[in-house]
Amino acid sequence: MEAPSAIGRLIASDRGKRGVPSLFRPSFLVDALRLAEGASKAAVVSGFYVPSRDSPETDGPGGAVIFARALARSGREAAIFTDSLCEKALKACSMAVDGPEVIRAKCGGDILAFGPDLLVFIERLGRARDGRYYNMRSEDISDFTPPLDGAALAGGLRTLAVGDGGNEAGMGGFRSDLAKLLPHYENCLSVIGADVALPVDVSDWGGYALAAMLSMKAGRWLGPEEGEVEAMLEALVAAGAVDGVTLKREPTVDGFGAEEHARVVRELRKICFSPALLQGRP
Repeated sequence: MEAPSAIGRLIASDRGKRGVPSLFRPSFLVDALRLAEGASKAAVVSGFYVPSRDSPETDGPGGAVIFARALARSGREAAIFTDSLCEKALKACSMAVDGPEVIRAKCGGDILAFGPDLLVFIERLGRARDGRYYNMRSEDISDFTPPLDGAALAGGLRTLAVGDGGNEAGMGGFRSDLAKLLPHYENCLSVIGADVALPVDVSDWGGYALAAMLSMKAGRWLGPEEGEVEAMLEALVAAGAVDGVTLKREPTVDGFGAEEHARVVRELRKICFSPALLQGRP
């Protein structure tokens, strides 16, 4: 089995029973790697606010930090962008693992001012057909979601995205398929597309998988080291983040505990350096 297929079985098996990962294809990882390799300066955007708990959620920051750090460690310039409501959590997450700078943005223009040649969305809301922003409970949270997805509308900027619900920036390319899978949620689906998008079980896992793909090219591991997943989650919770599924302030992401996220990382690392799988690497 080729490495991208093995990674897909690990991160996109629909463990959350949302249906979204059924749209994943191993070729998406290969295409994503090509985008990353062609970049010299990347803007990684994350941060998803949960108004009912007056807190950002735990999914997204970890994947964004690790992928941005992998880009930096592979010789590219990278920074993380988020809004003021999620800034504290993203900074805590990045500082926990000596990750890249986190920059506050109010709109897409603030991100474009950085001058990136690659835009990356990891668990960041994208506007729906009516221009509003919706969470997975179909609640309109536009008042808590600065329009950072607007950076994708400028045109001419290569865009990579990771999402697990269909309402994230970059998932717009799957909109017609998602509308069939989630007819009750059609009006909430994002219309913001991307050159390449990864529909996965947990968005963090998509970020870790992207770091793993870069690791295979680099010939050395660029993903989370032992204990870093736990460190990021502890920092996020200390900064006030909550699990977006359970709505609890605990070191979990989408209902999965830290030990499961660490297991996913260990499996990704094994795949990266398995002689049998490396025969099919991109």
